[in-house]
Amino acid sequence: MLDGMKKWMRFAAACMAALLLAACGPTRRSVVIQPNGRTAPSRAAPTATRTSGSYRVVRGDTLYSIAFRHGVDFRDLAAWNGVAAPYTIWPGQVLRLSPAASRAATPRRPVASAPRPSRHAAPAPVFRPVTPKPSHPGTPAPAATATAPAIASAAATPVPPPPKGATHTAGGVTWRWPAEGALIKKFQSGDAIPGIELAGKAGDPVRAAADGVVVYSGNGLVGYGELIIIKHNDDFLSAYGHNRKRLVKEGQRVSAGQLIAEMGSTGASRDELQFQIRRDGNPVDPLDYLPSR
Repeated sequence: MLDGMKKWMRFAAACMAALLLAACGPTRRSVVIQPNGRTAPSRAAPTATRTSGSYRVVRGDTLYSIAFRHGVDFRDLAAWNGVAAPYTIWPGQVLRLSPAASRAATPRRPVASAPRPSRHAAPAPVFRPVTPKPSHPGTPAPAATATAPAIASAAATPVPPPPKGATHTAGGVTWRWPAEGALIKKFQSGDAIPGIELAGKAGDPVRAAADGVVVYSGNGLVGYGELIIIKHNDDFLSAYGHNRKRLVKEGQRVSAGQLIAEMGSTGASRDELQFQIRRDGNPVDPLDYLPSR
């Protein structure tokens, strides 16, 4: 019986040693840490931080630029996140990029056949840029990545510049060409950056295509370089990319034909203007709105 007790004690000691060794070994993390994939940081252009249908606001963002970047209507983006006019957001805020699952089947706007509310019922909301959240004054803004390489485009047959002062009214907006250079790339809906491109040389004037309010002036959208976005009404935005120098600020009212930038090659391989028109957040062919050449 004594031998049996000794064997049992040796067995218990071996089990205890094994448990102690296991406890001292490496533990596994339950959270998988993914690399952020960022390149060398730059203060000039904030980096988009998007995960699983959400976006974390960084310094320099506006509600309009975020909606533009992700191809949604700014009114929808505001409604999905309970952001009321004048659409103030702050660095670190997380915005939903789609409606909640329970509301996904219910469109916010009426169907195309139904009349839209009058645009003159109330004045357009006053634009305000991103401001730091008061409750977190010490929170640093994320660093940014350098401008992405230029996106190559197929050459198109150049089209002569338009007559100076020519206009065309479409969609309730009176449009004019934003630059005098020849058309070197036409609109293709499948492009990563859908729009048209106009030739020119560094320093050529870039003008507002219609009356409106500047809702973004910065370089935080990768692939656009120095970019200006103008809101013309609740339906239409226009965008002007690859500028050498921006001459207007966010919140500034501009008139059709007003000088807003100098043409350049930021985010591109040549001097050009990348021009877009978006209706309800969706890119449309600018040639359907601009005067004929």
